[in-house]
Amino acid sequence: MQFGMRFRREDAADKVNDRFWHAIEGTPLDEVHRIQEERLRDQMAYLKANSTFYQEKFAEAGMEFDDIRTIEDLQKLPYTYKTEIRESLSAAPPFGKHRAAPMADIVQMQASSGTTGSPSYVALTEADAEMWHEMTARCFFANGVRPGDMVLHAFSLAKGFVGGIPVMQGLQYMGTIDVPVGADGGVERLLRACADTRPRCIVGAPNFVLHLAEKAPEVLGCKASELGVEQVVVGGEPGGGIPAIRAKIEEAWGAKCSEMLGGTDLGVTYWAECDAQTGMHMVNMDYIITELLDPESGAIIPWEKGAEGEMIYTAIGRQASPLVRFRSGDYIEVIDTECSCGRTGPKIRCTGRTDDMLIVRGANVFPSAINSIITEMVPDTNGVMRIVADFEGHTTQGALTVIVERGPDRDPADDVTLKKKIEQRLRDSLVFKADVHLVAADTFEKPGAAKVAFVLRKYPDLP
Repeated sequence: MQFGMRFRREDAADKVNDRFWHAIEGTPLDEVHRIQEERLRDQMAYLKANSTFYQEKFAEAGMEFDDIRTIEDLQKLPYTYKTEIRESLSAAPPFGKHRAAPMADIVQMQASSGTTGSPSYVALTEADAEMWHEMTARCFFANGVRPGDMVLHAFSLAKGFVGGIPVMQGLQYMGTIDVPVGADGGVERLLRACADTRPRCIVGAPNFVLHLAEKAPEVLGCKASELGVEQVVVGGEPGGGIPAIRAKIEEAWGAKCSEMLGGTDLGVTYWAECDAQTGMHMVNMDYIITELLDPESGAIIPWEKGAEGEMIYTAIGRQASPLVRFRSGDYIEVIDTECSCGRTGPKIRCTGRTDDMLIVRGANVFPSAINSIITEMVPDTNGVMRIVADFEGHTTQGALTVIVERGPDRDPADDVTLKKKIEQRLRDSLVFKADVHLVAADTFEKPGAAKVAFVLRKYPDLP
């Protein structure tokens, strides 16, 4: 069957009562590592024959493809940085010098969002696209979505956005019915579709699905919890792993909330939370090798409970846009290495991004961590804040300016007391000095389909 015609994996319907979508999820790690190393050697041979980008990069580092035989051997190789990928794209558009498959074999392209400049265009062969579908299906299955489910699509359906068409393709592949409205279809259309189709599941960004629930009484005349949704799957921005935000989502929808994590460079999504709701498992270990980097020491550290670091990814089995030792920028904490669900991939929480991280008088501070504290302080606050990073780069020796919306029922006359309360809470929890400025509830726009902008470089009403 030709690509584009195959909407479902043939055995999707048979997986409803399975423990895992794929057996690799519960395979002992010794066997997983054997599979990974076998595929790593195949990937190195493929790159040696097909990738100009890595041929040049390895030669510059004095490395031979044939020397990379084990997972430990990867540590001999240099990292691949996002800036290098952008330079590669500029040198050989549209897919860069790192394209390792003939243009005639490319059947699909995606674009990563990025923060500056043009998007990164990612190419897929038919085999790559099938891999993406499989990876996505494993994540949604772990998240509680099942073949036959009706799923309301509340990510943007923009064609280039990985949360759009690729998510829809993965859901179709696993045998669900995607309700293709999308966040860009508008709140009213999404809620009307939810009322009409009564989906069992919703997928979207955490702040946006919470916003949908808040609008349900106004649009539909009923609470979101009355619409029959049982499972809310969130990703794409911080929030799903923040207990206060998760609790608000579950209360608003009367449903269980689970989290996923991924990115366009390696796939759609590759980490997913199981029913235990205690961290996201790596469920795609046969497609991706993940290392954990301690940014301070520069050392690769073991996957042990309590470890923290940046995730480094190497694709295995990838044809069109393969990446080796790609620095993801995702900073995570290892929650555990065992789980009652039986999955053997480590469990993590993403606490922020290394490129979002601010250093305040020597303390590492992630915007998502500040957001978590402010959300926990509802109703004193409205759960909404912005950081003003009015300094060069990511480091400041002064206090960090944080603008916080006061709760709608809080009297501005009490701002001095509330300011001190928030500043003390931030100091106690995150060990940094904040200069809090309080503003009225709803000062900032409600979060939509795009990632919430936690950090501003300036704010007009500050001195």
